[in-house]
Amino acid sequence: MSSPGMDFTALRLSLELGVVTVLLLLPLALMTARFLAWRRFPGKSLLEAALAVPLVLPPTVVGYYLLVGMGSGSWLGEWVERMTGQSLVFSFSGLVVASVIVNIPFAVQPMQRAFEAIPGEVRDAAACCGMGFWRTLLTVELPLAWPGVVTAFVLTFAHTLGEFGVVLMVGGSIPGETQTIAIAIYDRVQAFDYAAAGQMSLLLLVFSLLVLALAGGWGRRIGRRDALPRI
Repeated sequence: MSSPGMDFTALRLSLELGVVTVLLLLPLALMTARFLAWRRFPGKSLLEAALAVPLVLPPTVVGYYLLVGMGSGSWLGEWVERMTGQSLVFSFSGLVVASVIVNIPFAVQPMQRAFEAIPGEVRDAAACCGMGFWRTLLTVELPLAWPGVVTAFVLTFAHTLGEFGVVLMVGGSIPGETQTIAIAIYDRVQAFDYAAAGQMSLLLLVFSLLVLALAGGWGRRIGRRDALPRI
């Protein structure tokens, strides 16, 4: 469904991609962030740099390597095509894989900083009380690191909605399959339909501002609540 101004099919696809990316990435990113925050091991700096590469590489470069790595000529692309009968590139599944990879630093870094801010004495006290790994994580660490988790969620979802280069390289512009709202804006500009492109761009701008403002306010409220003394 679309209108002369708004491509609702592309908007729906973008929202679906954002939700799936967040659901798949955040649990993995949370455990990775916790591990990096409190473990010291050889090569840690190199691993952190590798996870942050999508922040500095041009999206088309990241998209190129993903396209080559997931194409039918790669072992991964060949295996997926043999198992499912469908190509991983130029499909929604390929977009999900690419979106998860390119959003790793947006999910890991805020949560890693939040876990690093938790005093080690808090974890030691939980261990002395006989609390296991999952109980400590769920009842002690996550409530303290919650602002970082919220930030990771917001950045990952918002970046997925606005991602262009990687999505175009891996998925192309197939309406209803891989054409996200960012690509729909590009296609409308290419067709000199600036009114429609402007309407969709304004929607993304307003949405991004509202989400960031709400997440920032929520994070501050949580931080003030956790800073209050317990009686």
